[in-house]
Amino acid sequence: MSTARVFDAGGPVRIGPWSEAGAAHRHYGGHMTLWRLVLTVADLTVALAVTSAVVLMRPVSGWWVWLIAVLLGLPLAVRRRWPRPVLGMVLVATVATVLTGAGAEVSIYALAFAAYPVALSSARAGRWALGAALTGFLGSGLFDALVTGLPTAGVDERTESFSTAPWTVAGYGTVVLAGGWALAWIVRNHRAQTAEIAALQTARAVAEERLRIARDVHDVVGHNLSVIAMRAAVANHLETDRQAALQTIERISRAALDDVRVVLDGLRDTTGDGLERLVGDARVAGLDVTLDAPDLAPLPRELRTSVHDIVREALTNVRRHADATHCRVTVAVSPGEVSLTVVDDGSGGSASPTPGHGLRGMRERAAQHGGRLSAAAEPGGGFAVRARLPIPAVPA
Repeated sequence: MSTARVFDAGGPVRIGPWSEAGAAHRHYGGHMTLWRLVLTVADLTVALAVTSAVVLMRPVSGWWVWLIAVLLGLPLAVRRRWPRPVLGMVLVATVATVLTGAGAEVSIYALAFAAYPVALSSARAGRWALGAALTGFLGSGLFDALVTGLPTAGVDERTESFSTAPWTVAGYGTVVLAGGWALAWIVRNHRAQTAEIAALQTARAVAEERLRIARDVHDVVGHNLSVIAMRAAVANHLETDRQAALQTIERISRAALDDVRVVLDGLRDTTGDGLERLVGDARVAGLDVTLDAPDLAPLPRELRTSVHDIVREALTNVRRHADATHCRVTVAVSPGEVSLTVVDDGSGGSASPTPGHGLRGMRERAAQHGGRLSAAAEPGGGFAVRARLPIPAVPA
């Protein structure tokens, strides 16, 4: 099974074919293939139309008219693959049509059509294409208007050409060529702006992902290290409990390593069992914790992750700063909203005196879902962390 790879400053990130990004790649890749096919058919249609117009709209005799028609029209079918050679051939054919009168009206559109992909490639190429097209068309027209006796294709004298209406044809041709160049300029700048916005969005996504990983690692490591520190302190003062404390430290250390791997893989357990494990670790560390939470499996994964991490960080803060003996964790799911409360009976100082990734991280997690979080001392003593997170509506 193949995977796509996206590179950032930190190295490649693989996108599986059945991930959302992989699905988008298949979706838009299919649309791009269809769009290229449509454009190829359109180019071929224009090429045949131009070739036919030169021959049919100006019925003349002579093999050279067919040669001009083929040189003017058929290269347009491959103008996207070889834009500059095609522009050169069409420019030569345009000069020939103007000098012979074999279809100057058709040639100006063919020339603009051929110059467009060249002008689309870069600003410098666009200026070069416009200059070459104007020079070839207007130069040959001026020569046609000033010099007589050249072989013509039997052009109807009632039609406008450089010989009969030089200013009209010159002005009209200039407008068509300049219009094609202007369209290419607009499309080129739009694509550049779109690419720049996409690059900025990618950089922002990478930065947000790095912040998420830093926050997750902080939460996981901080939670488990606080348990280890508490058990080590107990073992340091109570010799009878030392063996059990060492076993607990070993178990928590192994769990911490597993948690770090899971965080980096983005596969953390965020169901109700995950909350039970958090509470169990807090109890092992000596904190009496009561948990009241429903099954969170029906909730979106991102929302479950945020609930899990807010509870974990709140419990970590209780152990570190509250000097509490009891804590109650309550999670409630109501229509359209998840609410959670972590209340302890400590000194009312569960918030870190120097808010770093902890309290700020909890608020950021709530804000990611359009929710809100408060952390403050309770009037009767203790400290409470409360959060309300809206449940996103399921598309119909």
